[in-house]
Amino acid sequence: MRNTLFRTKKIEQSIADTEEPEHALKKSLSALDLTVFGVGVIIGTGIFVLTGKVAKENAGPGVSLAFVVAGVACGLAALCYAEFASTVPVAGSAYTFSYASLGELPAWIIGWDLVLEFALGTAVVAVGWSGYVRSLMDNAGWHLPESLSGRDGATGFGFDILAAALVLVLTAILVVGVKLSARITTLVVAIKVTVVMIVIIAGAFFIKGDNYKPFIPKAQNVEAGSGIKSPLIQLMFGWAPTNFGLLGIFTAASVVFFAFIGFDVVATAAEETKNPQRDMPRGILGSLFICTALYVLVSIVVTGMQKYTELSVDAPLADAFKATGHPWYAGVISFGAAVGLTTVCMILLLGQTRVFFAMSRDGLLPRFFSRVHPRFRTPHRPTILLGTIIAIVAGFTSLSELAELVNIGTLFAFVVVAIGVVILRHTRPDLHRSFRTPLVPWVPILSVLASLWLMLNLPAETWLRFGIWMVIGCAVYFLYGRSHSRLARSQDPSPSTGGTPPAGPPPSGPTA
Repeated sequence: MRNTLFRTKKIEQSIADTEEPEHALKKSLSALDLTVFGVGVIIGTGIFVLTGKVAKENAGPGVSLAFVVAGVACGLAALCYAEFASTVPVAGSAYTFSYASLGELPAWIIGWDLVLEFALGTAVVAVGWSGYVRSLMDNAGWHLPESLSGRDGATGFGFDILAAALVLVLTAILVVGVKLSARITTLVVAIKVTVVMIVIIAGAFFIKGDNYKPFIPKAQNVEAGSGIKSPLIQLMFGWAPTNFGLLGIFTAASVVFFAFIGFDVVATAAEETKNPQRDMPRGILGSLFICTALYVLVSIVVTGMQKYTELSVDAPLADAFKATGHPWYAGVISFGAAVGLTTVCMILLLGQTRVFFAMSRDGLLPRFFSRVHPRFRTPHRPTILLGTIIAIVAGFTSLSELAELVNIGTLFAFVVVAIGVVILRHTRPDLHRSFRTPLVPWVPILSVLASLWLMLNLPAETWLRFGIWMVIGCAVYFLYGRSHSRLARSQDPSPSTGGTPPAGPPPSGPTA
């Protein structure tokens, strides 16, 4: 059983699968497209919302250091992703990397994890986008009926028609083609980055030095109901997390980590990239560097404009300009946030469908979903299925309590990819690597430790929900995926399986 659970798929075979006509995706993306995708999905809720929350509750003006810490943790993981994505240019990201290095069961687990991460992230961002749009509509005097504006009524029940409509429109765009998605994303990212630059440049004129004092407030015990509840850290180390102080910076980093989620989505588009060996590392590392720089600058400006104790938790950037007597900027920022979240939804949805497509092509999910559209060369079947499900979820379900599942899912993927880099270096030293993670195994080890530390800062409830999802995934694997995978069929010589005999030299003797 161990041999079947940890059987690996050769990289050469993974690449060969991408060339089969019925599974081949159209290669149309450049390094610029990938960088735009990365910036488009990373800059979103984090920069527009989390800055005020972590400054007020965890780090004070030192929130900029929290962004640096989270950015470094992501940078370590990004180096590992860059090596894998350029070496194994196949759709599926961490799922495909795990299949090549750790084996089938670990690959299934990480693929199942990514499906949850991207689906939940798409739905959460769609609901947030709906809130911004409704706010803009209300300011213009247009009001949706309460039953169609989400879960704001007394009963807590309703259908968020804007969130659902956004997901369905983006689904249609992704079916038509990833290059069209890239063009739309480029336009939207240009708007979003312009708004961010307005915040940085205009806000710099309203900075007051006294607002930075103290830059890192003294440590305080967490009051009931505030800060990050992390029973796991208390259990392991015997202390309670604090609002401020140096430990508060690390606690804040585990929160603002959500703002960096997305650069790993770039790796899911490797199969649709013209020159993945060259462009994948550029897209992954370039987008992460750009966004980290913008995050640090925005957090410095906002905490300088307004005292951290007075920052808004819901809309810190907009409210900081209101506090300085410039509400016009607040409207521009709200518009930029609404536009910007559109690309976040689109790219998260793209990432999820590519992971689902790769798992289906490998037989771990029904192969019905691995056929590409004859004209658009996109995985239209999983795109339509998942887009419809996410639209329903975004319309009916309040996901605020589940949003942390996105964090733990991403960090888990980071751990697996870092371990996979080390293993593949030992098992396939002959493999050509156009990009090599520096200082192996030390960089991957640091990536694992940084990700585990941030995971430990998440609430115990998040670990419980994550564990339940993993148990369901293992059940699906043992009931279906284990016996239907391509590797299982290739190892079964029975003609009835329709499998392909293992690769190797032909048998010798008369029967050859």
